[in-house]
Amino acid sequence: QRRLVESGGDLVQPGGSLRLSCAASGFSLDGYDVGWFRQAPGQEREGISCVYDDRTVYYVPSVQGRFTASRDNAKNTVYLEMHNLRPEDTALYYCAAGNHEVVREIGLRSEAFGSWGQGTQVTVSS
Repeated sequence: QRRLVESGGDLVQPGGSLRLSCAASGFSLDGYDVGWFRQAPGQEREGISCVYDDRTVYYVPSVQGRFTASRDNAKNTVYLEMHNLRPEDTALYYCAAGNHEVVREIGLRSEAFGSWGQGTQVTVSS
């Protein structure tokens, strides 16, 4: 059974840091693009970063320079390091795996990714 499991979410003060992990089981992430998405209460889910199968990474402007995504294919895990967190970063964070050709065609949108984790909560508050 294909599974993605996110972990690392927590309550952190503004300016703090967290590292999220996305561990895959039942399939190999090698060859897949892995996206990071988040959904705040009352808002639509948004894609914030994508680690492509060639290890290049895309970030949306709101997290560029603060977040760093990476992958360790040997551990079948993708990471999202988040620094200088802001209250507006508060959301449920998801990782998702997508077929490379589909993601490249559709972009960082939910419909491009077929396998999803259950999410991990990040709350930024003093």
